[in-house]
Amino acid sequence: MAKLNAIGLDKEKSKKLSEKLNELLADYSIFYQNIRGYHWNIKGDKFFELHDKFQELYEDLFVKIDEVAERIQTLGHTPDHQFSKYLKDAKVEESTEVADGVKDVEDTLESLQIIITLQREILDLSADAEDEGTNALMSDYIREQEKLVWMYSSYLN
Repeated sequence: MAKLNAIGLDKEKSKKLSEKLNELLADYSIFYQNIRGYHWNIKGDKFFELHDKFQELYEDLFVKIDEVAERIQTLGHTPDHQFSKYLKDAKVEESTEVADGVKDVEDTLESLQIIITLQREILDLSADAEDEGTNALMSDYIREQEKLVWMYSSYLN
């Protein structure tokens, strides 16, 4: 019993999961701030359309950031909260160009690809740990984000 955490999962596997979830937290946090920048600074003939879409996306990311941090806590570990650590750990890069709608959508797609790939890694780890909670969370996120990839890709074409 000593090798199990409070929710009955292997402590070592939970630690590895939490480390990957902290990577996801970093990516989500940088992505969130990028999307806020797109929302605030978008210009051009697609302003109203993209302004609203970016708001929907950052509101969803805000919820996901909280859910991921709480999942790390549930697994018995501490979610990272320092933006300096996020910048160091994230694969999603900070956006510097935030007023061009096409570039913003391209950057959004690139970030989603990074995030979906990481979530699939987490899904593999959660399956190995028999962690249905993390598994369900990642499955839901992947399904939602794959649809976003289709929609934003359609926008570009």
